[in-house]
Formats: sequence, C-alpha cells, structure tokens
Amino acid sequence: MSSVMVAQEVSDALACVNLEAWPIDAPHSTAYQRCVEQVRASLRSDGCSRMSGFIRPEYREQLAQETAAIADKAHFSEGEITPYFNRDDPTYPPEHPRRRFNEFSNGFVAMDHFDAEGLSLQLYFNEDFQRFVKDCLEEPEIYTFDDPLAGVVANIMPENSTLAWHYDTNEFIVSLLTQKAIEGGEFEYCPNLREPGNEHYDAVQSVLDGDRERVRSLALELGDLQIFKGRFSMHRVVRGKGDRHTVIFGYAKEPGFIGKVERTFKVHNRVLQAHIDAEANARNDGLED
Repeated sequence: MSSVMVAQEVSDALACVNLEAWPIDAPHSTAYQRCVEQVRASLRSDGCSRMSGFIRPEYREQLAQETAAIADKAHFSEGEITPYFNRDDPTYPPEHPRRRFNEFSNGFVAMDHFDAEGLSLQLYFNEDFQRFVKDCLEEPEIYTFDDPLAGVVANIMPENSTLAWHYDTNEFIVSLLTQKAIEGGEFEYCPNLREPGNEHYDAVQSVLDGDRERVRSLALELGDLQIFKGRFSMHRVVRGKGDRHTVIFGYAKEPGFIGKVERTFKVHNRVLQAHIDAEANARNDGLED
C-alpha cells in the first residue's frame, strides 16, 4: 500500500475528530502532550475524564444516525441486578451489597450490527485513536477486543429506562454520547470505590443506602468523548426523558479479551463459539464481576 493511500485512510478515519482541540494525529506535538496530561490528571483524581467537543459539530448528526439506524437491533432487558451481576447469595446478610438488587432497563446493540464503514468502527480500529487512549491511560499498550460482539457496542436507553449501580467487567471504557436525553439521563459514578483484592463492601453499601458524599454526576454533551475506569468505580445512568444513545469502545490491557458466557448472554441474548472456547481462560483478579 502506498504512503498516499495510508495517509488518505488515516485522514478519513479522523475526519470526524476536532484535531485543532484534540490533535491525536500529532503525538510529538506540545498540544498533544498537553491534552494527554489534562486527561491523565482527571483519571488520576477520579477515574473519569471528559473530552468536550472531541467530535466535530458537522459529524455529530452522522454519529447519531449511525446508532439510531441500529437501535432496533438492541437486545433489551429489564429486571434487578447487584453491582456485581451476581445471583442472590443467602450466605451474606440481607443488607450486604451482593444481595442488594436494583432495577435496570436498557438495551445493547452488538458489534456485529455496526456498519463496517461507519465512524464508530473506523475510530475504534484507528491507530492514532488507540495511541491517544493508551497514552491517556498511561498504559504501555492496549488492544482491541477479540470478542466479536463486545468490541464496540451501542447502549440504547429509551425514555424512563435506567442503568443501575454496577461495575464494568473490563478495567476501562471509552465512550461517545450520540444522543442526549431531553432531561435527566446523567451519568453518576463513585471514583475508585474498590481496588484489586478489596471490594470495600462498607463503602458500596453506604452508596446503595443513599449516601451521596462520594457520588459525582456528569451531564455529557453530544460529541464528548469519555474515558472511564469502570471496573473500580461503581456507576449508573439515571432515568431520563427522551432516548439516550452511547457508543462504547472496549479495549483491554492484554490481547485476546473475550467476555464471559453468562454475562455476554445477559447483555446480548446470545453467545458465539468464541465465548464458549474462551471460558476456561477467564481472568482472575480477585474481584467479583
């Protein structure tokens, strides 16, 4: 492939990015380093960073249409979950977080429904975008998922739906808001509520009981990019008026990540052979999913 063709592909993939404000294509520039340090500071302090205006205004409608076009492919589910997505465990007392079930109702569109030439997948696989995310996270490397359903997903939240308090199965997520609720729909999170090997159940129970001292609220705008360490910070999306759509990009610190069978089935109502084959190699980091 010629250098001209490579340059054209990179240009097409990043055309939607506000490179003046977020020069992710210029990693050796002072402006790039300044942006990275800004994001790092937010991630260090509270595990969450919002990059306002990351997507150019003229491309926001295209992203909105991209997710709206596949919204009907979402698998919707509702019910009650604990922050760990576990079944009820009567060996714990009734007030314990592992027995605290809260209502949820929302849907997810799997990666295999996305347009292969769309902006979402172009960004996900773009090396400049990946490098920027890696540098912001201060990781030596990050990898796209091997999971054929979960690398890129759309979270579809119709009016009055809610995403209950929970932790993510992957250590961090990168997301773009593509449709904002008319009212409500705020993202709430509790920075660094747990750590590897220590669930800090007392702190979790306090939040579930209504203590908001550690709760932070973020009202994202269209075109905002968010990096969030959701494996360690419990979080939720509150009820809103009007639909809310978000594209979620999944990256891992090690190659070969594939979601667990049980949770994949809960999210997408199906699993593929890749999930079954990977089940025996599940991660063990001392934390409940």
